Amino acid sequence: MVGISASVRKIEFLYSAECPSHPEALALLRDVLEARSVEATVEVREVRTDEEARRLSFPGSPTIRVNGTDVDASGADGRPTLSCRVYRLADGRFSPVPARAQLERALA
Repeated sequence: MVGISASVRKIEFLYSAECPSHPEALALLRDVLEARSVEATVEVREVRTDEEARRLSFPGSPTIRVNGTDVDASGADGRPTLSCRVYRLADGRFSPVPARAQLERALA
């Protein structure tokens, strides 16, 4: 079992409404928080414009940050875009949502 750090202060969930995977990713995030008994406010924010994507360094939808750090460091430096994001899973496959293990590591 992965322990959750008491230092989780801020969770950001950034998404583009055009990307169909954001509801699944938000449900997964909330499930992990509940399963680990983490009481944290999730700031859910829709990114609507290219300017906003640049200002937020938004590498695609969905993006989840814990205390300002992207849950997927390998994709965090992507070019700011309103496009759907792709996550590389531990087994090499790609997914439109992060793996549960990525979320748990980010919260630990």
